[in-house]
Amino acid sequence: MSLGLTEIALILVVVLILFGGKRIPELAKALGKAQYEYKKAKETLQNEAKELKDTVEQAAAEEEKKNKE
Repeated sequence: MSLGLTEIALILVVVLILFGGKRIPELAKALGKAQYEYKKAKETLQNEAKELKDTVEQAAAEEEKKNKE
């Protein structure tokens, strides 16, 4: 399912009618900021998950080494 040129134009007209020309730049800026914050939070969570995984793997290796002794 994809949007054609007609559908996109109709959506833009509806947005223009609902929000007016003055508010559209504000909405676009807010949307861009939200997208940036989402990406930043996602990267932070991925880094924390990787660090946690590394810590768990290291602890497991140390435990295995202890058990062999």
